[in-house]
Amino acid sequence: MQEYKIKRGYTKQLADSMVQGLRDQFEIEPAVSEDGHYTISYGALLRLEVWLGEGGKTLIVDTEADRNADDETIIDTNRRFRNYLQQVTGYTAKERTKKVKKMLD
Repeated sequence: MQEYKIKRGYTKQLADSMVQGLRDQFEIEPAVSEDGHYTISYGALLRLEVWLGEGGKTLIVDTEADRNADDETIIDTNRRFRNYLQQVTGYTAKERTKKVKKMLD
């Protein structure tokens, strides 16, 4: 499970963009649970579950990978996942990495 900070200006529509991002990047309608968790299965991800963090200012993502997926499927799935995170959080992969490193220091 990973928690991602959201760029200023992206938090107002976070609940909507979290779901729309799944539709846009994975082209799948997510299943929704009673507790507000949205789940899909795509490519090398047996399960991708997203929900809002405390206060609605972070995105929480939990995944379960398919260890038997072929390389092409893994590459496509990773690309879509990175694009999803950028669409929802407003941060590129490089910016997200910097934020994690800063928190660990």
